[in-house]
Amino acid sequence: MPGPAPKPAAQRRRTNAVPGTVTLPATGRCGPPPAWPLDGDAPESWVTLWALPQAVAWERLRMVDVVARYALVRRAAELLNKDALTEARLLEDRLGLSPMAMLRLRWEIAEAPPEQAESAGVSRIDDYRDL
Repeated sequence: MPGPAPKPAAQRRRTNAVPGTVTLPATGRCGPPPAWPLDGDAPESWVTLWALPQAVAWERLRMVDVVARYALVRRAAELLNKDALTEARLLEDRLGLSPMAMLRLRWEIAEAPPEQAESAGVSRIDDYRDL
């Protein structure tokens, strides 16, 4: 996805013909993760990925297979496989797992009320890596 990130709506000069921003819930996706679509066992990150706010958009876009491939590539990247590291970075961009990717996809995470922000297990994009 080349080029600069889009400007927020308030900073744009032309407000016509621009797709709107999708607001994702700060609490993440509720419910159990989808069934593992590929052969073999699901990686440990499968459940964690489907609890992220971005998972709400993935579900709407029917991206279960793409997220499954990312989970497998991420597991290989953790073993420092150079090719897997590159592929993981590319898939992270496609799945909106970095701040720049979220800007390009026009996704933003809603602000959680202060009491929810402290109790939520995953409230930021990078928190899923700490689990």
